[in-house]
Amino acid sequence: MKTTRRIRAFTLIELLVVIAVIAVLMAILLPALQRAKNQARGIFCQNNTKTLALAWLMYKDDNDDKLVSGLTGVGHWVDNPENNASVDPLELKKEAVKRGTLYRYMGENVNAYHCPADERIRIPDQMAFCSYSIAGGMNGVPATGGCNIIPHLKYSTIQQPAARFVFLEESDPRGSNRGSWLMDPKTKQWVDPFAIFHSRNRSTLGYADGHAEMHRWLSKGVIDWCEWSTDPVRAASYTFRHDVDASDPLEVEDFNFMLKGYAYLRLL
Repeated sequence: MKTTRRIRAFTLIELLVVIAVIAVLMAILLPALQRAKNQARGIFCQNNTKTLALAWLMYKDDNDDKLVSGLTGVGHWVDNPENNASVDPLELKKEAVKRGTLYRYMGENVNAYHCPADERIRIPDQMAFCSYSIAGGMNGVPATGGCNIIPHLKYSTIQQPAARFVFLEESDPRGSNRGSWLMDPKTKQWVDPFAIFHSRNRSTLGYADGHAEMHRWLSKGVIDWCEWSTDPVRAASYTFRHDVDASDPLEVEDFNFMLKGYAYLRLL
């Protein structure tokens, strides 16, 4: 007599238990995966910033100790993008980088100008490719003065270059990082927003000795002000100058940290 084997299937309760276990595992693993992704982007960004700092040093070696212009436009470290409706805007941004005076010292690697965590590349009204700016005191303002400072024009005048930042991530809401990154030591004001692309409280800085590091911001107030620069609603009326909130010790600490590393020749 031939017997038939019964195939045991999962019950509905067993399936629900399996789905619940998978959901729990995903809830545990996703934050870890996101942290790993952010860490990888941060390492990539630090490598970019270090490459920029080393290129900046090579430029001065080839130019009698003179610093590359930290402004943007024709003849500066990067050019401003052209307006041409018939060309892919992202390509226009890349071409502006390639026209810059620092590009040949970068091994003609255009991607080293872009932080992989810079989401502006996906915001149509704010699309930006170059994620970095040069600090105003590093030949980034006119020699006659800007934001109450006279800038360094030569490397040899910079004291303690390992403690003075040159490059930082900026989130200019105008579609590209225009000019240089500024703060005002005299009026104690933030002038330009720095970009916070990494874990909502970290940015990359590149220093005048060629090293780069990730810095963690402390003040929620200044983090919010910086992040508003990439908010599609707020960006159109963004206010660049921002008074330091003296009642917020964390913002004072953030400002003093940047002020300590913000090199310039002298105050006006």
